[in-house]
Formats: sequence, structure tokens, C-alpha cells
Amino acid sequence: MSLINGARRATPDSRSDAGAPLTTGPQFDARTRLLLEGPIVATLLRLATPNVLVMFVQASVGLIETYFVAKLGTDALAGVALVFPVLMLMQMMSAGAMGGGISSAIARALGAGRRAEADALVLHALAISVAFGLVFMLAVLGGGRWLYGAMGGSGTALTAALTYSNVVFAGALLVWIFNALANVIRGTGNMAIPAIVTCVGAAVLIPVSPCLIFGWGLFPRLGVAGGAVAVVVYYAVGSITLAAYLWSGRSVVRLAWAGLGFRWPLFRDILRVGAVAALVTVQTNLTIAIATGLVGRFGPAAIAGYGTGSRLEYLLVPLVFGLGGPLVAMVGTNIGAGQRDRAVRAAWIGAAIAAGLTELIGLWAAAIPHAWLSLFDTDPAMLDAGSRYLHAVGPCYSLFGLGMALYFASQGAGRLLWPLLANLMRLVMAAGGGWLALRWSGDLSYVFLALSAALAAFGLINAGAVARGAWFGPIGWPRLRAARV
Repeated sequence: MSLINGARRATPDSRSDAGAPLTTGPQFDARTRLLLEGPIVATLLRLATPNVLVMFVQASVGLIETYFVAKLGTDALAGVALVFPVLMLMQMMSAGAMGGGISSAIARALGAGRRAEADALVLHALAISVAFGLVFMLAVLGGGRWLYGAMGGSGTALTAALTYSNVVFAGALLVWIFNALANVIRGTGNMAIPAIVTCVGAAVLIPVSPCLIFGWGLFPRLGVAGGAVAVVVYYAVGSITLAAYLWSGRSVVRLAWAGLGFRWPLFRDILRVGAVAALVTVQTNLTIAIATGLVGRFGPAAIAGYGTGSRLEYLLVPLVFGLGGPLVAMVGTNIGAGQRDRAVRAAWIGAAIAAGLTELIGLWAAAIPHAWLSLFDTDPAMLDAGSRYLHAVGPCYSLFGLGMALYFASQGAGRLLWPLLANLMRLVMAAGGGWLALRWSGDLSYVFLALSAALAAFGLINAGAVARGAWFGPIGWPRLRAARV
């Protein structure tokens, strides 16, 4: 007996996420059936592999481009460094936040058998992405000089920042469209196509970027703008490729314009997840900015040590996102189909895998911090500050992985209130606890302990909320619920 049929016979009055009765079973394609019936662990790992690859490729592209820009001099490197946080904010909002809302809406519609609605959601996802892309483009192009100046940019470094920023954010629409289309495809359970497009694009971008920066061969010498032009071209070609795939009919959902008008309920279905997730992203970046300000009281070496140590957390994000993308699709599809027990079980299994992997990395970093820190610098003061940070925070990486995985699962469920509150608590504890530690002790180690406690609170609050039934009331493992009955 299939899991779908078993679930529906056991709960004949159950309803889909939209309230439609599930007494008659819709016809599912093979990819959707895999999310609904396949072994959870094997399916998650199979879908996570290309996702992890994508994230590491994108991280590598950024590092390689930084390497080439550094050859232009310190001012050029400083200028690109000023743009990086703003660019990362846009990337996180378009790919992880609003992208998660898109994947969640697609997955829930497919799980409920609403194929026409899933097709219509593609156009709505593009409309939302174009709107947000325009906001970023106009805001940064208009206020870039003030923003980078407020961040400390001046002189030649500020000129380099504006040169790079103006080119990149002139193509902001392309970044948002690319990530929207990629997350539409991920919402169907297909992680391979976005991975292939990203990896092939990166393979072309890596040699093209230095050609445009330095003017090698037939390419013009564009300097720092060359790297930005290469990035915009990458997103343009990638967007066309993903759109062509959706248009071709080979995807579970299709990009079609005929007969599709805009409907507010479909916008709401994406925004009720994506908009809240965007607030979570803003909170995360604000937490990092405040923590950097607190650590900065101890001098440049402390900032360098904290920045180098915390960079390890940025490498954990691709790992957790690798599981997070499949979790959004699997949880959303199963909730759409009325299989709530399986959705919760998938969330906990994914969270356990993420917690185990991140804890292994955290314990390694805490045990031998110099193995990581010395890759970047050997200054004794920097190594001391970085080691203190990793000693305090490394053992809590499992809770970071746990909380992040459940955050992605909550995107799939369309329930993000508790992840938002958990991240707000992290912000309050990091800012307030760090300030108190600085005021009462003046010891950098206690500031790092406050950051560690904030990270732990984020994971524990998310886990507690899901365990207590934050998605749809008290619900747990089927075996335990049967025992209560």
C-alpha cells in the first residue's frame, strides 16, 4: 500500500493546505511521487548533493574573483569588499528568503495536485522578483555613494566600489530572475538542473572574469568593472537557460503566458513565506554587523580574528542549504498532500543530519583552531582572538545546523513565525549579551560566549517550536501519537 493511499484512508477527512478535501487522489508525476513516497534519508541525500555542489561552486567563484581583483591593488580590493555585504544581502534574500517562499508555494501546490496553480505561480514568482530587483537596483544606484561612504569608503577605494557596484546592481533584475527560476525548479524536487546551470556558468565565468579585468586576448581591459560585467553576463545567460527549460515542457511545471492573469492569493502564498524569510535575512546580517562592532572595541587584530573565525560559519551555510532546499520541497509537497506526519518526520531527519555534520566541523574547529585560522594569517593577536571565538562558538555549531535546517523546513510548511522570533532572540542576545559582557568584564572571551549563547538559542527555539506543534497544532512521530491513542 502506498504511503499516500495509506495516509488518506487513515484520515479520510483530512484537507490540503488550501482546504480542499483529499478523498480523491490526484495523479502525480514520478518526481512528486518520490517526495511523497520515497525513503526520506535516501531522497534527502540524493537531492542535497547537487545543492551542496552549487553553493560551494558559487562560494569558490567569489573567492577566485577576489583573488584577481586583488592584483589591481589594495584600493580595488577594498572597493569590492565594501560592495560585498550589500551583494550578499541581495543574494541571500533572492535565493534563500524569497526563493524559499517560491519553492514552498510550488511544492505545496504540486503536493495537493493543483498543477494549474503551480504553473501560474511561476509567473507570479517572476513578478515578485522583478519588483524586488527594481527596489535593490534603484536603492543602490541612487544611494551607493552615501552607503559605501558610511561604511568607511573614501578616495580611490570609494571610486572602485562605485564602479563595481553600479555595474552589478544595474543587473540586479537578472540576479533576482535567475534565483526565482532556479527555486521554481527546486520546488518540484529537481535540484540537478539549477546545479548544472550554475556549475557550467561558473566554469565559463572563472576564465572570462580575469580576461575582462586585465584585457587578455581580444577582451577589453575594464579593470574592476570587468569582474562585475562577467557576473552580470553569467546571470543573464543562466536566466535564459532556466527559462528555456521551463518553457520546453520538460519540467514538472511550465512557464506559460497565455491565459494567466495575476491573482492576489498566489502572490500571498509566496509572500507569506518569502517576506518573513527576508526579515530573517535582515536580522542575520544586522546580528553580524553588531557583533563586528562589539569586537572592534578590542582593535583590528580582534576584528581580523573574529572575521576569520566566523567565516567558517559561512562555509556551513552551503552545507545546511544543501539539505534545506530538498527539505522545502519535501515538507511542502507532503503538507500539500495532507501527509503531515511524514512532513514532520522529514524535517526532524534533515535537522538531525545537519546538526551532526555541523557539529563535527565545530568540534574540529574548537579543538585545533589554528588549522583554520593560519590559512589566512599568522599574526599572534589575530590567532588568539580567532581561537577564543572558535573555542566558544564551535561546540554550538550543531544547534546552528539544527536551527537552520528547521528554518528551511518551516519555509516548506509555510510557517515562519517562530524562526523569525528565534532569529530576533539571537539578535537581542548577541547585541545585549555582548554589550553587557563588554561593560562588566571587558574580556573578549565573554563577548564570544554571548554570541555562542545567542546561536544556541536560535537552534533550541526553532526545535522547541516544531516539537510543540507550531506548524499545525500538536503533532509528533506517528508511533508516539498511536501510543497516546
